[in-house]
Amino acid sequence: MIKSSLWTDEEGLTTVEYALLLALLVVAAIGVWSAFGAKVQSSISSSTSAFDTATGTS
Repeated sequence: MIKSSLWTDEEGLTTVEYALLLALLVVAAIGVWSAFGAKVQSSISSSTSAFDTATGTS
């Protein structure tokens, strides 16, 4: 009886689904960060340099 009730119990499924979704989002965020991290840093650096040049600060 115990064995058959384990197969029909769906109480923990939502937690597992959320954990898998969170893991997928973390993997996607790491992928995006590695793909665009250097480009964003370069863009911010050049914007800062342009701002410093425009305002006359170093």
